[in-house]
Amino acid sequence: MAYPKSHNPFADDEEDDFRPKRRELEDEPGDSEMSEPERRQRYLQQEVMRTAQSAVDSSHRSIGLIYQSEKIGVETAEELVRQGEVLTRADKMMDHMDQDLKTSQKHINGIRSVWGGLVNYFKGKPETKPPPEEPKAYQANDRLQTALSSSRGHDDKYQASHPNLRKLDTGGFGASALMDDGSSGTNGYPHNRHLREAHQTLDNNLDEMCDGLSRLKSLGLGLQSEIEDQDDSIDSLMNKVDKMDLKIHNTNQQLKNLK
Repeated sequence: MAYPKSHNPFADDEEDDFRPKRRELEDEPGDSEMSEPERRQRYLQQEVMRTAQSAVDSSHRSIGLIYQSEKIGVETAEELVRQGEVLTRADKMMDHMDQDLKTSQKHINGIRSVWGGLVNYFKGKPETKPPPEEPKAYQANDRLQTALSSSRGHDDKYQASHPNLRKLDTGGFGASALMDDGSSGTNGYPHNRHLREAHQTLDNNLDEMCDGLSRLKSLGLGLQSEIEDQDDSIDSLMNKVDKMDLKIHNTNQQLKNLK
């Protein structure tokens, strides 16, 4: 079939094929007896219940992520405390090494000169020092200790909120919940009982999220303070190491000159 040059071949297609199709309303038992406005109302009610279910599930996931972050923060804080204990022991060891080097220097001075030997002789034996006291347990800064105490009390909630361990109760959602007229709304909550419970659950979850974020903030500030304190300890330790290295080098040189 021949067409004129000005003919549009797409004009033969039905216009309805290109019109956006409206989402069909879900059929429920008894919908066939409903009028179009009633079916529309039922569809909107279903959308409201699905939105409420999605919001509750999202809040549960957010709580789980908060508790998971808090658990990681507690483990990081505990590792920082162990690192602080290591730094404290290293600092004590450097002090003992410094005392040993002072004793070695006295012996070297006695060997190098008669006068030094006489001085050491008349000084007598060095006083016996009591055994070093056991180092006290390392204590993190107060801010971190307070945050740790607060977060450790919620370990069981991490287990309860874990997505693989938590069992959600979703029996109150769905088309069956639409038939529940419920009692009159209170405190601004909807009249529908299941929707009202969803809103109350969402409010409780938001409060729990607020508390969890507050604990995370305290934990983060405590970690920052502890890291800053340990940075200062590391700088002090490095200065002692540098001085110790110089003293050991000088002692080795003196021992070589005695040969």
